Amino acid sequence: METSTTTRTDAARVLLQAYASGVPTAPLTEQFDGLSVEDAYAIQLEQVASWTAAGRTVIGHKVGLTSAAMQKQLGVDQPDFGHLMDDFAHLEHQAIPLQGYLQPRIEPEIAFVLRKPLTGPGVTVTQAIDAVDYVLPALEIVDSRVADWKITLVDTIADNASSGGFVLGSTPTRLQDVDLRLTGCVFSSNSRIVGTGAGGAVLGSPITSLVWLANTVGALGTTLEAGHVILPGSVTSMVPVAPGDVLTATFAGLGSVTARFADK
Repeated sequence: METSTTTRTDAARVLLQAYASGVPTAPLTEQFDGLSVEDAYAIQLEQVASWTAAGRTVIGHKVGLTSAAMQKQLGVDQPDFGHLMDDFAHLEHQAIPLQGYLQPRIEPEIAFVLRKPLTGPGVTVTQAIDAVDYVLPALEIVDSRVADWKITLVDTIADNASSGGFVLGSTPTRLQDVDLRLTGCVFSSNSRIVGTGAGGAVLGSPITSLVWLANTVGALGTTLEAGHVILPGSVTSMVPVAPGDVLTATFAGLGSVTARFADK
């Protein structure tokens, strides 16, 4: 049975209300029967339309659930994508307020910045590589409007792929100067190592994730734009965030990035 437009709109409103109230909601899959992946992306896009109508701007995309560790952690079996809004970006080392986040967690990623657009479907590895200007060390703040992170694939897609925010490092590196598959990462929280990983954890290579994203959003009529930030997926499992936490991801050959959270 096909989900009605009204049901999709109602589901989007539930998530928008969770943002506004600061109170997580029950999984959409428990509130609305028969939601599909297609429905979930439509629900996501309704929220993006609401945000852009309010004056916010899309500045990139993120791919989630790309590593075996993340898929196992959340009980899903395929990647998803979400939109990055302009107010998701936080400056390195400056205190990030936790107000507005409901259940924040954080994870290290290798961010792409595009120098030319990518329009799928049909994007190849070589085209994706040619479109990248440089890469940066990054930390993504993931969050869920679904209570207790009790999500299915459909729930997280509808919830903008559990997006929340991100911090970019300031050491740009050209692709020809690094092998992203072999780039190792040490992830620490308050000077204690909480994870290690490498770029190969992201679908075998972060480039594969970029190709997947370009072709997936292209089929939906969306182009990855020049200058946009692309977060291709985490190289470790995500960890919770508490007030006052300081988290650093150090990538071999790429430098480091630090996120500092306000004390309250």
